[in-house]
Amino acid sequence: MTHDLLTCENVCKSFDGEEQKVLDCVSLAIQKGEFVTIMGPSGSGKSTLMYALSGMDTIDTGTIHFDGKNLSEMKEKELSDVRRNSMGFVFQQPSLLRNLNILDNIILVAMRSNPKDKKAIIKKAQELMELSGIASLEKRDVSQVSGGQLQRAGICRALMNDAKILFCDEPTGALNSKTSKEIMDVLCEINRKGTALVLVTHDVMVASRSQRILCMVDGKIVQELALSRFDGTEEEQRMTKIMEVMQNLEI
Repeated sequence: MTHDLLTCENVCKSFDGEEQKVLDCVSLAIQKGEFVTIMGPSGSGKSTLMYALSGMDTIDTGTIHFDGKNLSEMKEKELSDVRRNSMGFVFQQPSLLRNLNILDNIILVAMRSNPKDKKAIIKKAQELMELSGIASLEKRDVSQVSGGQLQRAGICRALMNDAKILFCDEPTGALNSKTSKEIMDVLCEINRKGTALVLVTHDVMVASRSQRILCMVDGKIVQELALSRFDGTEEEQRMTKIMEVMQNLEI
């Protein structure tokens, strides 16, 4: 018996003035606690699909269900509530406020939603910072930490609402290989604790950490590659397998 957290059926989307569909009848299912990567060439629809799945972007036709709710029929206020309460987002460049320290950046949105529970919010943020390896940076300004540490803070902020799913758009795209691996270690630990991940990347090393890869070309999922849960012992073999698939698809 499967436990689907997120599904989409026959989702199509075109940009204004363009005949070619950026999403062309896409259907997929993501289970609770699964780690799925979306790969493909630039312009294949990877990020558009991720934003559609999260309700951040509209679709022309089709349906998207998340945690038993039909996102396709919701108005923006309802979608905002779902995103705030059940989803987290990590982008290539974390948008932290320079006039706040790291801890205050992490708790900002949670405090706006529930200002009376500051003590519990701070405690949760500190636990996430410990998990992410930045517990000592609470009082640091944004300008006083590295890019990798900023990205860890962004991940902590995304998890403050106990997100059931984390959407990550090129989360290591601006980082060097060593820092990328460290960020992926954090994301994999979060996934092992039960949070589903949907991650867009061009990086084969990053993709090798996932359980399943969706390969997109011209707005369609043209192939799926199933991998076992990553344990660190077969990284090179997994990367080789992914590169073979990409080459066969001429990606």
